[in-house]
Amino acid sequence: MKAYILINAGLGVVNDVLDNLRKINEIKSAHSTVGPYDIIAFIESSDLPSLGDIIVQKIQKISGVSKTLTCIIIE
Repeated sequence: MKAYILINAGLGVVNDVLDNLRKINEIKSAHSTVGPYDIIAFIESSDLPSLGDIIVQKIQKISGVSKTLTCIIIE
């Protein structure tokens, strides 16, 4: 299962959040952006429950992450 995770981070902590995201094995890439979201990450997992676990237990628990939006790839 593959997905893009759109992430909002607190002021001044985007680089710290990026560093922590890049330590998560399932995250294949993470980049800072301009626009409504601060970071876009690409993630791969074995199935939907695993994807949810990674988002809730790993990504959303990173200090500075204020909001996420998951876009699951269907093709």
